[in-house]
Amino acid sequence: MMLILLPLLAAAAADTSSPTPATAAPAPVTEALGTAATGTRIGLLVVDETGREIVAIRPDDRFVPASNTKLFTTAAAFAMLETEGADTAAGASVRLEPRGALRDVVLVGAGDARLSSARDCTNDCLATLVDAVARETKVVGDVIGDDTAFPDERWPAGMSWNNMVGRYGTAVSALTMDDNEVALMVRPGRAGSAPEVSGDGYYRIDNRVVTVPAGGKRSIGYMREPGSDLLRLTGTIPADASPYEVRLGVDDPAHRAAWRFAELLRSAGVRVTGKVGVRHRPVMPADDPKVRGNAPAARPPEVPALARLTPAPLREDLVHTNKVSQNLHTELLLRRVGAVSGSGSVADGHAAMDAVLERAGIQRWQYDFGDGSGMSNYNRVTPRASVRLLRWGAEQPWGAAWRGTFPIAGKDGTLANRFKGTALEGRLFAKTGTLNASNALAGYFTTATGRTFTFAAYANDMPGDVSATASLDAALVAVAAAN
Repeated sequence: MMLILLPLLAAAAADTSSPTPATAAPAPVTEALGTAATGTRIGLLVVDETGREIVAIRPDDRFVPASNTKLFTTAAAFAMLETEGADTAAGASVRLEPRGALRDVVLVGAGDARLSSARDCTNDCLATLVDAVARETKVVGDVIGDDTAFPDERWPAGMSWNNMVGRYGTAVSALTMDDNEVALMVRPGRAGSAPEVSGDGYYRIDNRVVTVPAGGKRSIGYMREPGSDLLRLTGTIPADASPYEVRLGVDDPAHRAAWRFAELLRSAGVRVTGKVGVRHRPVMPADDPKVRGNAPAARPPEVPALARLTPAPLREDLVHTNKVSQNLHTELLLRRVGAVSGSGSVADGHAAMDAVLERAGIQRWQYDFGDGSGMSNYNRVTPRASVRLLRWGAEQPWGAAWRGTFPIAGKDGTLANRFKGTALEGRLFAKTGTLNASNALAGYFTTATGRTFTFAAYANDMPGDVSATASLDAALVAVAAAN
């Protein structure tokens, strides 16, 4: 398939600057992109240090960016939270509320993503809050998970429902623990028998996996209806296989956190006489700034805490978020920027992002976002908008730190196994993106002559969801070699 470089007559109208006409792409670039499956729609924009366009293919078409969306969310987080110090989120806290002769335990989330119940936890540990309660009392009533810091909007608009059961589509909550995942371990038995499945008891298990003879294929699937605690496991595992971990999403993270907190309280010698409960804040029309207007945003009242955790610096989480493309953490960042002057709603988050992108000189028609992480099929962005963001971000005081969160080709994160053995290994810094029939990559690379180019590459509409990453990667290698 031969791709034709499109004319750039509309380029000046699509950006605040006026780019000079692009040079023709080298034949190897066209050949590389031509290896993508027939029907694939590709957008590629590469510019040099001055903004001159080196390659421009559909630079103003709108593409599903997948996890390239995280570039926009983390840029807003750097601009509003990390650099300007406007972050309202904090670590989780615990308090005791009198109720008759007993006191209920209320575990309160404040929007940080890193609360951990792991045995080897060293920072932001749920066990610290357990110890605080155990020192205060040995008998409690209910154990309640409170995530009212943000409105109850657990899944992004436009996310496929089948993603909800897995870790990548787990629900979003101001009270987040263990990345809102539940881990199960599958250990093979004798051939023909069911394997052993172990977990912490949060889900009921319908185990339909079969152990097959040594050397067979491991293929384990899982299904759970939304709102149900019954998990069905299916498939096969070889008798000689190592134990296999399955990580699952959670529908109600506040309930999961409270359930786990109650378990740890019992282990610490605290008798829990009541039930596990939750407190949510329903999303209301006034959580949309367009409806709210100049009225103050709703926020839960501040209540004194028995103990409160102090998370590690936000910048550490930003590095983790972009390097491994962590969906949940990015969704919480969207709500955190929305809580700076709003209620912490998704609508407030997008309004805050709009303001940052306006500062970057990106026009509103160049993007639409249904979420902050890229799981939504509603998301659209043009290659020119992404390049504009990257060039603007590089000029900000936080630009170097933001770039430092990007995966490095052939070295780490989601690029650890890409560009190996090419001239761009260790010389390309970019955010990846993969979703149904969508591949994306945008960032910076160093050319053969040592120049720094900014780029955005998107592939959409691949038939059969065939990956186009190899074609995009080869095209970028060709551009780097020719410059």
